Amino acid sequence: MFIPGKKPRFFTLVTLAAILILTGLAYGGNANVIKMATTTSTENSGLLDVLLPEFTEDTGIGVKVFAKGTGAALRDGMDGNVDIVFVHAKEDEERFVAQGYGAYRFGVMHNDFVILGPGDDPAGIRGSSSAIWALKKIFDRKAMFISRGDDSGTHKKEQALWKAARLPLNRQTKEFVKKGKRQSMIFLYPEGLGKWYMSIGQGMGKALTYAEEKRAYTLSDRGTYLKYRFGRKRGLDLDILCEGDPLLHNPYGIIPINPKVHPHVKFRWADTLAKWVVSAKAQRLIAGFKIQGRQAFFPDALPGAE
Repeated sequence: MFIPGKKPRFFTLVTLAAILILTGLAYGGNANVIKMATTTSTENSGLLDVLLPEFTEDTGIGVKVFAKGTGAALRDGMDGNVDIVFVHAKEDEERFVAQGYGAYRFGVMHNDFVILGPGDDPAGIRGSSSAIWALKKIFDRKAMFISRGDDSGTHKKEQALWKAARLPLNRQTKEFVKKGKRQSMIFLYPEGLGKWYMSIGQGMGKALTYAEEKRAYTLSDRGTYLKYRFGRKRGLDLDILCEGDPLLHNPYGIIPINPKVHPHVKFRWADTLAKWVVSAKAQRLIAGFKIQGRQAFFPDALPGAE
């Protein structure tokens, strides 16, 4: 029965349903969604395709992923653009927490970096377990080297290795404006930029394909290399030429954004994700994640998980 001054029950239900649908669409189909900035390696390797559906099934919380270099991911966290970051530059991550942007950091897993190159290996580094020696050989031969040049965790590691090799380095400051604020990044690179050393400002996948095209050397995380070499039909015509150096260790950490700095972040759900990723279930999923039978990551919160 229609009562003057009151909306029909049917109208109310339809209106409520429309609101729920629109809310869901605004959050990608799930109102309980957090935003995560992460490194390209966790996405390119396929690991997130294994972890995140399980997390959502267990908790009802969706995760919208923004894959980029570690430096850019941490800047997103500093600006409060995301609720959580999952990256691989431990020193920078610890500084991020110490400065108050992150609530805490959990060590999640690790793999390693590898130096890749063409099969004919013009610099003669094949079989080396010393990253410093390998880079010195590449430098001496002026063999083409492709750098991501994007302030990612991989780029940060590369710069640290060039510095440790005690080679002549140049220093460049790149300035940019973000949200009206002028920011800067300092890059170190060996002499020969634009000649034998190419800085492309791209993610790992594009750096790999460009290095393949140019028959060049590059530094890669192992997970992305395995995906591109063995996890695709077209493969990747680059070989691992240097591996096993402790300097190439590559740990990953997850950090919820501090709600005291950015009160709008969904800290409760981000905290749930961080604790889930270091749970026994997630650590077993990480340990079990393989690319054509090859281990891509090793759990740190539960070492030895199978």
